[in-house]
Order: sequence, then structure tokens, then C-alpha cells
Amino acid sequence: MVVPTNILFNGIEVRAPIPDNARHILTKDAVAFLATLHRTFNGRRKELLARRVERQKEIDNGALPDFLPETKHIREDPIWQGAPPAPGLEDRRVEITGPTDRKMVINALNADVYTYMSDFEDSSTPTWNNMIGGQVNLYDAVRRTISLQQGSKSYKLRTDRPVPTLIVRPRGWHLDESHFLVDGEPISGGIFDFGLYFFHNAKEAIAQGFGPYFYLPKMESHLEARLWNDIFKVSQDWIGIPRGTIRGTVLIETILGVFEMDEIIYELREHSSGLNCGRWDYIFSFIKKLRNHPEFVLPERNDVTMTVPFMSSYVKLLIQTCHKRGVHAMGGMAAQIPIKDDAQANKVAMEGVYKDKLREALAGHDGTWVAHPQLAHIALEVFNKHMPTPNQIFLRREEVHVTARDLINPYIPGGKISEAGIRKNLFIGLGYMEAWLRGVGCVPINYLMEDAATAEVSRSQLNQWVKHGVTTSEGKKVTKDYILALLADETKKAEQSGPKGNKFAEAARYLKPEITDEKYSDFLTTLLYDKVTTVDSVAAKL
Repeated sequence: MVVPTNILFNGIEVRAPIPDNARHILTKDAVAFLATLHRTFNGRRKELLARRVERQKEIDNGALPDFLPETKHIREDPIWQGAPPAPGLEDRRVEITGPTDRKMVINALNADVYTYMSDFEDSSTPTWNNMIGGQVNLYDAVRRTISLQQGSKSYKLRTDRPVPTLIVRPRGWHLDESHFLVDGEPISGGIFDFGLYFFHNAKEAIAQGFGPYFYLPKMESHLEARLWNDIFKVSQDWIGIPRGTIRGTVLIETILGVFEMDEIIYELREHSSGLNCGRWDYIFSFIKKLRNHPEFVLPERNDVTMTVPFMSSYVKLLIQTCHKRGVHAMGGMAAQIPIKDDAQANKVAMEGVYKDKLREALAGHDGTWVAHPQLAHIALEVFNKHMPTPNQIFLRREEVHVTARDLINPYIPGGKISEAGIRKNLFIGLGYMEAWLRGVGCVPINYLMEDAATAEVSRSQLNQWVKHGVTTSEGKKVTKDYILALLADETKKAEQSGPKGNKFAEAARYLKPEITDEKYSDFLTTLLYDKVTTVDSVAAKL
């Protein structure tokens, strides 16, 4: 169907209704700011995305990831530094993350944590209502006026302790916002998320004692960081605040990004607030980028721990790099959810969280992530004991020496691929995709908070195992027919146990060609985007 168009404002078209409670978000001034960012920077964004495609072809043809010779001088220069910690970011020992829905924002800001990363990306399905509603919620959160009434239950911010510092994660460079067109072209989802939040909240955040702070996802090169840095400069100049007020923490969650960590911090310098170990996306990226090479086949997810060679090397180099440059090295996610109906199972799970956070603190991380407020006290206990200072930037880790081969060493002692592991990946992939098709971007599965990153690991592992015909620990060769039989079985079980009207069959149709290697989409989020976003037939009025 051809959707009628209506140019609303200087070449800008909003192809969805603007809710009454969001009229103060999509103002003409804010929209003009978004359009300027798009017209100035979208060409470069598209060039960088095209470069990703070319780089993948090079890797497929045998050019494995390595440190860049042309930027060796940046890595070896001992003098330059990133920015000192900004107000509210000096101590980040425990950060909670989650989507931008109103209840989550309130609960996260009430949690016993130091910062809250509010997520427009992996834990949010980018429906128009989710994205615009998130902007409304963060507008109120910055001003400390956010509240919610659900039936007889009220949610509001605590007043007995400081509110955690708010950090916002916009969408990655690969995602568009199809409801907002500039000169007939969809705007970048990342520019849309960043621009609206920054335009409305930067000055108010400064007045509240922190600032416009961001987590920057999915970058694969320092040139992609340079693009963000240029956007930051223009944006600060536009509204009249000093350059360097914005701070960006970069998630090192791609196998290519880890080879350019010095360069990424260098590009952001005055805007840098460090790097983060995005462990699940990193595993996904390892599989994705190297999936054509049989020597890089990984065992099932539970065996790919943070202590296996390539993951341990990634952590050590990230901490060393950040501290050498005077910025934070943030740890990864504890995705566990408390198990309320099984005390013994919960005890084992929480002990696992404790051990993981202890590993991070002793390695030299300056803080860590949790997905559930009840895990905050575990992370706090560990970091309070082992990090009495606001951070560990003084811990230089100069003894660390990591080579390019260390970062892609696939050796995992005792790693296996079993039918149970295959079924688990199918279960997670189906469960997450079904939720995404319903507009939910973060879903509890087996007492873990699964988001797009963990679903990507599941999809990519299945694809890799079929592609290379691996043999399971039970002696079964993983073929298309075998994987499809298991998919059918898992789909049937999910449909039978799920609520009426569930979308597991639809999720299975999307998942099927992805795991049989008939196709391999760049991201699940781009694969499903058109399905979960409805373009309204009447353009909105600004």
C-alpha cells in the first residue's frame, strides 16, 4: 500500500500520530534541530555503514581483525588523556540498565545504584509509542516530576537518597526511525533518540547537577566515534553550552571495536567517559564477523564465559586502555532475576552473580551493570569491599600484553555443543522474537533478562553450527533437517505453554531461514523492524 504523504514543516514528515502528552517533545524547534543533524551527518553515517559491508567481505576472504597500522601513533603516544569524570560520573560502581517505559524508569531511579542507563536500543522494541513515550518519561525523570498511577498502586521517586545519574543509550548507527522523514529519507534512530533527549534535557540536567550523558552502542570503528563526536560539538554549539559537557561511554561490543579502543577514546577525548564490556553483543559480534571460518566455531553459550581466552583478553585490554587514558572501564551485565519460588536455586544464582562481580572488581573495573534492582546489593557489597575509592583508574595494568591473536583465540577448554544447548538457543530466540513482535524489547526467560544481544547470540550460534555441520556431544551432525525438526518441536511447546494469541509461529517463520543459513540478516532488530513499526496513513501535524 502506498502511504499518503504530507510535508509538514520544511521537508520534515512525521508519519505517525503525536500523542497529546508528547506535544512538548516534538516541537518545531526540536524537529528543526533533528533535521539539521540529519542533513549534516546522515551522509557520513551511510558511508560508514557501507564500510561495514566492505569490511565483512574482507574478513570473509581471510583478512582477520587486527590493530590498525595507520593509527599506531595514537596507541603508542603515552601522553594524551580522555576527559576527567564529569559531575555525577566520578563513582559508577553499580549501574542498572533497562528500557524507557515509565514504571522501569521510576524503579531504576529508586534502586540502590549510582547510575541508570535508560535504553532506547537493545531492551526496547522501537515502536513509535515506545520511542516517543520514552522521551516523555525521560523528560519528566530529568525534572524529578515522574510518577505513575497503576490501579491502586502509585510509583514516584524516593526522596530519602540522591537520585542515580541518568545515562541514555540511543539506537546504534544501523537503525533508522521510519516514522520521521527528512527530505523523504528516514532519520537515523540514534540521531532521533539523542537529538530529542539532548535538545530538551541538556540544560535541565546541568541544573540538576549532572549533564547530558550517553552510552554509545554497536560501533565498529573509531571513525564511527568521530561521527558521534562531531554531532556532540554541533549540538552543544546549537543550544549554547560548553563543548565537553556531553559525555559518552562507548560499549565495546564488537570484535572490530576492540582493536580500536585507544582510537575511539582519542576521537571522543573531551567527551569521553570511558568504555564498557558489552559481553553478549561482543560474543554475537565474534560469531557474526568470523562465522564463515570453521576454526572460529564457538561452543554453546554457557561455555563462553568471561574467563575463556578471547573474552579474558578483551577485558584485560579494555581495562588497561581505559586507565592509561584516565577514563572508566565499566564491567558487564548481571542478567539474573531473583528466583522467588526456589530458595536453593536462587542461592546458587546469586552466588554466581557475586563471583562474577568479584572477578570484575579484582580485574580493575570501575563499576558494573545489573538488570534487576535486587541484584544491586550484591554488586555494591563486592565493589564497596574491593574498591574503597570512587574508581580504580589508578590501577594501570601495565603488565598486560594482549596480541591480535589473543583477541580472536577461539580455544575454549571443555566447550561442547549438545542438543540441550541447541534447544536452549531455539527457546531463547523464539521467546525474545515473539516478545519483540508484541512490542516488548526485554523479556525474562529462565530467570535471565534477555534482550536483543542474547537473542543474537542464539541465532548466530545456530546459524554457525548448521553452516559448518558441527557434531553434537551426542554424536549427531547438525544439519538443516535436524535443526528444523528441533525448531518445530520447540515452537509447538512454546505455543502450547504461551498465552492465547501468542506470536511464536510468526517468530519461527522469521527465525527459520536465519538458522538454516538460507540467509543471515545483519541484525534481528533490522530484520523485524518493518513488522513491528506501523507507518500511520495520515501524517501528524506539528
